Amino acid sequence: MIRAKRPALAVSLLALAALAGPAMAETTVDFTVAEYSSKTGPFFEEVAAAFEAENPDIKINIEVVPWDTLLQRLTTDIAGGTAPDISIIGTRWLLDFAEQGIAEPVDDYLTPEFKDTFIDTFMAPSVIDGKIMGLPVAASARAMIVNQDLFEKAGATPPENWDQLYEAAQKISALPDTYAFGLQGKEIETDAYFYYALWTFGGDILTADGMSGLDSPEAIEAATFYKKMLDEGLTQPSPTNYSREDVFNLFKQGTLGMIFTFPMLIPQLQAEAPDMNYKVLPFPEKAAKATYGVTDTLMLFADSDVKDEAWKFIEFAYGDEWRSKFDHGEGFLPVTKNVAAEEYYTTDKDIAGFAAGLPYAKFAPTIANWEEIADTTVRALQQIYLGQATPEAALTEAAGTINQIRGK
Repeated sequence: MIRAKRPALAVSLLALAALAGPAMAETTVDFTVAEYSSKTGPFFEEVAAAFEAENPDIKINIEVVPWDTLLQRLTTDIAGGTAPDISIIGTRWLLDFAEQGIAEPVDDYLTPEFKDTFIDTFMAPSVIDGKIMGLPVAASARAMIVNQDLFEKAGATPPENWDQLYEAAQKISALPDTYAFGLQGKEIETDAYFYYALWTFGGDILTADGMSGLDSPEAIEAATFYKKMLDEGLTQPSPTNYSREDVFNLFKQGTLGMIFTFPMLIPQLQAEAPDMNYKVLPFPEKAAKATYGVTDTLMLFADSDVKDEAWKFIEFAYGDEWRSKFDHGEGFLPVTKNVAAEEYYTTDKDIAGFAAGLPYAKFAPTIANWEEIADTTVRALQQIYLGQATPEAALTEAAGTINQIRGK
């Protein structure tokens, strides 16, 4: 009897569908999301679900990709004609994408009201040849975090300059099962971990005439200092085996006295090491004050067939509620004015400690072939850390390679 009723039911449903008219067409927007933490994917899925509830004709397809493989994944997808419609990218990649015609200028999509929601400092890196090639999606400045319990046990004082850091490291390294200074030597931002010292020693990535600054006396002195710390056992052994996340994990385990990092580590510490007594401090000084200012960009792809729908989602995702939740959850500095006005960003001692460096923040240069230049720097640093070349030899060779890349 059940089988006998199915055809009649099917006919009834078809009749109802005919009366209701054609089904609403669904447009899919493909969104490649860079993974900042375990919270990133669930957050953007939540945003997408809320957007789809208001816009049932648009589906947001979220794909989360680790930062270490993101550029290669996008490059492969672009070459294969399967690029997403929008993606989070490192702002340092934007110039290459713009010059190749991959990035879509967003000036025509930005209303004056929407544009005014952004903090100009963080919008500026996405402006290329007078065109806005993307929107700031995440921002941070860098600082030093110290484990105050280890400092107290060692009888050391949190450092204000590099000589004090060296003296504190000697004391902390004498504690059992403890490393004084976390030194990154593998994967993404290994070069950035060196820039912290490079800038505060008085050097720069590029000289005033656009040549590489890696062979400057300041750069060689900074690299020599890192190698001295390594050789004397004041860092964890074999830094070239340690990625950014690996060094973070050592600090969260309570076995590191000092680490250079960004605000994203704060919510991780609060969740995974809630009893740790830590403090956010500026980078040690020598010849200059410096911090690394970093933005990531939300980019619209030029060959997208659903730009209007993608932009509608972008505007939704930049609502104050979502931006506040994202910045708080990931530990970022705000890129929009309304979120920046929250009391949290001026009263919270941890976030305020990072934000304090913004007046003297330095950004990686927006130049062509940046990833190739960064990789050259990383290889030179790894040679130094492994003892395969002296700081002077490795950095001089790297500077020559970079100048060739830049056509200098």
